[in-house]
Amino acid sequence: MESLALHSFSTATTTPFSLSSRTSLHLRSKPISKSSQPSIFTSSPFPTLRSPLKSVLFSPLPKQPKLLLSPIRASSQNDSTPSSAPPQGAKLLPFFISISIGVIVRFLVPKPVEVTPQAWQLLAIFLSTIAGLVLSPLPVGAWAFLGLTTSILTRTLPFTTAFAAFTNEVIWLIVISFFFARGFVKTGLGDRIATYFVKWLGKSTLGLSYGLTLSEALIAPAMPSTTARAGGVFLPIIKSLSLSAGSRPGDSSSRKLGSYLIQTQFQSTGNSSALFLTAAAQNLLCLKLAEELGIIISSPWVSWFKAASLPALVSLLLTPLILYKLYPPETKDTPDAPAIAAKKLEHMGPVSRNEWIMVGTMLFAVTLWVCGESLGIPSVVAAMIGLSILLLLGVLDWDDCLSEKSAWDTLAWFAVLVGMAGQLTNLGIVSWMSGCVAKILQSLSLSWPAAFGVLQASYFFIHYLFASQTGHVGALYSAFLAMHLVAGVPGVLAALALAYNTNLFGALTHYSSGQAAVYYGAGYVDLPDVFKMGFVMAFINAIIWGVVGAVWWKFLGLY
Repeated sequence: MESLALHSFSTATTTPFSLSSRTSLHLRSKPISKSSQPSIFTSSPFPTLRSPLKSVLFSPLPKQPKLLLSPIRASSQNDSTPSSAPPQGAKLLPFFISISIGVIVRFLVPKPVEVTPQAWQLLAIFLSTIAGLVLSPLPVGAWAFLGLTTSILTRTLPFTTAFAAFTNEVIWLIVISFFFARGFVKTGLGDRIATYFVKWLGKSTLGLSYGLTLSEALIAPAMPSTTARAGGVFLPIIKSLSLSAGSRPGDSSSRKLGSYLIQTQFQSTGNSSALFLTAAAQNLLCLKLAEELGIIISSPWVSWFKAASLPALVSLLLTPLILYKLYPPETKDTPDAPAIAAKKLEHMGPVSRNEWIMVGTMLFAVTLWVCGESLGIPSVVAAMIGLSILLLLGVLDWDDCLSEKSAWDTLAWFAVLVGMAGQLTNLGIVSWMSGCVAKILQSLSLSWPAAFGVLQASYFFIHYLFASQTGHVGALYSAFLAMHLVAGVPGVLAALALAYNTNLFGALTHYSSGQAAVYYGAGYVDLPDVFKMGFVMAFINAIIWGVVGAVWWKFLGLY
């Protein structure tokens, strides 16, 4: 769900790890110089192990100074050249472009006779809102609020209708998922799970990659934020392992180990998120939008997992191996990694009370997500029960929830997008647009499988224009699903395939998702390599999901 409004995390068992709350779409933090060392190196109580890996805990690097980002590079506040104060208010050029799009549609583009004036005016406001999400004249939540205000001020929507989506169950489930993610990081449970996999599989670089990949897949259904998993659990471990092997960001040594581990974890995340309904917040949003178009998926958690299981697992197992061949690390063996992981676990001590509570609570919540339909317990209620347990037992406190700014920001702009998209459907805009596309497809005499391929590819590669997976879903999911339906594609197949694609395109670029910004910001992967491997792995995933998925979905009776 991952927009570029990143979280800040700190844990009770590790050095605080933090990320700036806003990351430029084209930038990353200034790489760590050769002379810098994480503080744990000088204070570690453990004896030094033999190369290639030195003794080091998998602790995050010390908090870096806040960065002021320029169009060329990131400059820290400690640089000798003075930096100008950041501009206040909206950025003028993105502001005028975003507003102009809506004005042109509203007043210069002829209104189709099938569309009412209210619907056309709402479409103009919606397009301006989407343009602002892409161009960012203001932070995402602020710009969405302006769009909401405009829809009420122009009497396009009444107040109660404009705010109706703020009571949407799926949106609140997404908000609560942020709090669950904070619990994983705060208790150190995610770190412990990942460290165990390093201990078991980390004797070689390839095994290390598989250990990290499988550990993410294991915790994904109970930690529904790819950004939280990337920034709060896996990046600190990858950084510590890489630095201990002499692999540093920003220089030629990055290819020893860090570049490969970053790439494999980044490219595997999409498949981990696609495997489970609750592994990413945008999955829940997709099913909600599909429901508004009449596509009801019974037992959603189980149905989602069954359809995704085979292609996602095949992709997860092949990704580290494929990248090992296409983007090979210079260091092939990491014989000391299991010993380092064992030292880390020894330092962490036995599983704490809060970790056990976190485990029990998430198992309980996942069980209710799987069986809730038969018990009459909606998914959001199951999440509310889980959060209540964590609050009552002190694993989380209310300040933790209040400080999770990304959750409240997501509530604001998600609700606006979902509300507008729902009203566009109610007012007939989506059906009108899908009808126009249907006429084009009919003129081309495309069968539904051909139309399915064209529409899925279009939906995927349009993401080069988006800096948010959830923004993409809010803007285009309903329209593309409607196009699939009028082209004759089976509804459940179309809804699930679009939703799976929503996870897979999160690794296209360095700005395509929240986790993309986290991993690129580590400084181990050069920008051309991000784009190159993003495109190559997108093509490989398309083959795997297209071939394996087609056979598997036919077996399941989805078409």
